[in-house]
Amino acid sequence: MKPDFVTKKTEKRSSHKCKEISVTVYRGTEIFYFASLLFLISSREVEGKLAFDCSSFLQFFRSFDNMEFLNIALVQTTLHWEDKAANFAMLEAQIASITQAVDLIVLPEMFSTGFSMKAAQFAESMNGESVQWLAAMAKQKQAVITGSLIIEEEDKYYNRLIWMRPDGSLETYDKRHLFRLAKEQNTYTAGSVRKIVMLKNWRINLQVCYDLRFPVWARNREDYDCLLYVANWPERRGSHWKALLRARAIENMCYVIGLNRVGDDGNDIYHSGDSAVIQASGAPLIEAAHQDAILFASLSKSKLKTYRERFGFYKDRDEFSIL
Repeated sequence: MKPDFVTKKTEKRSSHKCKEISVTVYRGTEIFYFASLLFLISSREVEGKLAFDCSSFLQFFRSFDNMEFLNIALVQTTLHWEDKAANFAMLEAQIASITQAVDLIVLPEMFSTGFSMKAAQFAESMNGESVQWLAAMAKQKQAVITGSLIIEEEDKYYNRLIWMRPDGSLETYDKRHLFRLAKEQNTYTAGSVRKIVMLKNWRINLQVCYDLRFPVWARNREDYDCLLYVANWPERRGSHWKALLRARAIENMCYVIGLNRVGDDGNDIYHSGDSAVIQASGAPLIEAAHQDAILFASLSKSKLKTYRERFGFYKDRDEFSIL
């Protein structure tokens, strides 16, 4: 009997007491047929006999793995309120504990300060210490690192997500929807540009926290495979966070990565985390709450493609324009 799904989860404590949670999900039937295909492709005839070419096998396998899987690490963590040095030190230790190979490391919204409205005090330029720190971490881990921070540009403040590559090149996304309950719009300037980045063979739509509530902004025009949210989302509305992550995945037929902080901030607002990776079906691939944790997940491009081809709900969506 061929297995449909095989799931493996492991948990361990790292030296800095941050729990690591990993999950690998794959189809047993796909692995069976793929292994057979690889054997045939990587074999050749020598003196009338079939000979196995190990180097060709490894080269083909690595090529397939590079296109097929996106390996991610989500750093769900407490943040030191408005203390950049403490946050850098803490995050460095957590990032250093990531020993497995990953393509993407995700940090929370305003990872260097917490969700602060003191932009004049903590804002940096794009050449500031937080951006330089991200560049150093990305180079060290040879992975993309992303998270948002406070940026000043042309006398305006932005809650800006930085997408930092290992070679020092970067992309940016300015938070579109500013959180009215915290009067974020009184301090920061809203972004107006949708941002989709490429990583390996994956198209990733970048979003920040409150953007999650607005489906038009996240609407899939068949131009991305994954939505990514970094957040400081309070526990008191945690049910909304969990429901909306699933809704965005289902309606856009995509993976959704949601990384939220944990712990109390400087305003005594508690955050439960509830970070998750959601599949296009709405089912969670991995999730964690109420603890510092590093969540690992491997996203499958072929699984997403198969799901979209089988159901194709988004092909029946209504077309509209905003006047």
